[in-house]
Amino acid sequence: MKTEAKLRKLEEIFQTLGKAVVAFSGGVDSTFLTAAAVRALGAENVLAATAVSATLTDDERTEAMRLAKEIGVKHVLLETDEFTDAPFIANTADRCYFCKKIRFQALTEWAVARGYPWIVEGTNVDDAGDYRPGTRAVAELPSVRSPLKEAGLTKAEIREVSKRWKLPTWEKPSAACLASRIEYRLPLTPERLKQVEEAEKFIRPLCKGQLRVRHHGSLARIEVEPEWIPKLAEPEPARLIAGKLKTLGFHHVALDLSGYKMGSLNQDLKP
Repeated sequence: MKTEAKLRKLEEIFQTLGKAVVAFSGGVDSTFLTAAAVRALGAENVLAATAVSATLTDDERTEAMRLAKEIGVKHVLLETDEFTDAPFIANTADRCYFCKKIRFQALTEWAVARGYPWIVEGTNVDDAGDYRPGTRAVAELPSVRSPLKEAGLTKAEIREVSKRWKLPTWEKPSAACLASRIEYRLPLTPERLKQVEEAEKFIRPLCKGQLRVRHHGSLARIEVEPEWIPKLAEPEPARLIAGKLKTLGFHHVALDLSGYKMGSLNQDLKP
């Protein structure tokens, strides 16, 4: 199916919903989804909601607020508290399932109380190729829909149409929540997430492209695009990075010579 046909199908999906709350992170997919919802339903029938907890960085929250204003959609910050949930804190391979279940249940109750019968979220068809236990939580909640996936849109198509629609996120690097940086079975705490947030914030001006600081307890493992590895390994940047991360509580700082790899911590999961 061609992209234009998929866009028509996406519009039809929205029109059957009538009005909806968009789970809005400010990433490529959720920004496109929000813009598409506004085009199909009108801004008066769409509300963007951003879940706020220790898993969201301050910069991400600010960016979500800015993007929602630029799109012209009503926007709310909805505080969620995953850190009262023992299975989430345990940080097993199903961490994302527990997180999504908590968030979407809270968002559904909040939306229904305000006259919004549907929640839409930004999963696309390419996401099926990655380990994403959170999709199970979405499937278990009948009022939550995934219009991009239902319409058959790929990540490349979403970026291409986002560029056409002049959305500033069209070339934004893919991102994941802070919890995805923490080694499985290392308990999740707001303090550990803040360590990662501050570490990445310090390293970000020193490189471009993807960046992840993986938290392995006393060890911080830095992943960047391969071409930036020699730059960060130079004596002065290496000294600055190691010094900063040690002030954040890491005892050891390592630069991963394999470079950035999406979901690299998943390779430790048993099949």
